Amino acid sequence: MSETSGTGLPGTPTTLFQHALRLHRLTPDAPLVRSGEPFPGAKRRRRQRGQLFDSSRGDADAAKVLDAYFLDTRVSPRQLAIKLRDVPVSSRYSERIGAAALRASTARARETGRWLIRHGTDLAPVAVGLALLAEVGTVDDIRLIQTIGLLSNAFGPLAVRALERLPGGVEALFWFAERVTAWGRVHAVDALCRRVDDHSAVRPWLLRRAVDGDHLNGYFATEVARVSMLHEAITQYGDDAEVVDQTGRILHVMQHCEGMGTSLRQYPQALAVLEAHVRHIGHLGPTAERYFAATTTAQYLAKEAPAWSDDAALKARWDKAQASYLALVRRADWCSTAREGLAAGDWRLTWLADSMASELGLRASDNDRPRAEE
Repeated sequence: MSETSGTGLPGTPTTLFQHALRLHRLTPDAPLVRSGEPFPGAKRRRRQRGQLFDSSRGDADAAKVLDAYFLDTRVSPRQLAIKLRDVPVSSRYSERIGAAALRASTARARETGRWLIRHGTDLAPVAVGLALLAEVGTVDDIRLIQTIGLLSNAFGPLAVRALERLPGGVEALFWFAERVTAWGRVHAVDALCRRVDDHSAVRPWLLRRAVDGDHLNGYFATEVARVSMLHEAITQYGDDAEVVDQTGRILHVMQHCEGMGTSLRQYPQALAVLEAHVRHIGHLGPTAERYFAATTTAQYLAKEAPAWSDDAALKARWDKAQASYLALVRRADWCSTAREGLAAGDWRLTWLADSMASELGLRASDNDRPRAEE
């Protein structure tokens, strides 16, 4: 039987493309659960020797296999897939594989790439197919590339590389970025950051949609803030709840991205963003998400000193921002919203009650404070 129930014929391995397409149809407007893992054939791959999808081992062998394949027109894509099955390849773009594609007939390289993506049952052949289309794909391949790229950790980075170079690539990246998380989203958002001056829709998208809450957002949150000119946007669009709430998400990511990107305490425009954000969420009113953003930011500002703390005036503004956030979360209407969110099982409020509320004095006994047990 196929290792994925309900797809393919008995005894026929499910292709990775079929697997991605089936899962995508279940959640057409959202990322695949666990980025589509485990993949069909996972048990078989564990039985095979070696690491078959190891970016540390390079792509030289795969390029040699491709060169031999393109020199012999009698070899079919299916035979190529079999030869590639045990060859380690990278989940990132490989210049060696790209060069092999460019040495071949464009038509054959394109046909081969399409076949490997549609019919591959192993990681390496599908990755090579994506790498080929990253060099010779056309707009006709966009949906094919997007679909296989939904298996985000395995194929997201290569899918972004392929989409980015095609006409209409920005629109294709918007669609893709909103349906992937983890490494696929990192590469998609990075690509959109590079296109902010080329397409008028990129900056508004970054200001509203870039951060999805995954911990890997730390690799791009500061770049999103920089290229979207967040410090100006949050001042100009204070009545735009999407921009304000996305700013709260960016601030939260930047509190925990030390070692991945520029942290909030090192961000040159931190004070302008913090002051505008706390002012705007105060005007917009409390929600569970805004309560979470205000509470976690207040705690961060209390514990961390800005990198430029030797400037007394700037340090005073940092401390004032912390006090402003704390004043919000202690207001009766904000505490009431927090209690309602906690009772409804909102994960953000549950997390706060479990790990941070006591540090901020939010377990006090008066009725205006949310309690973990309520």
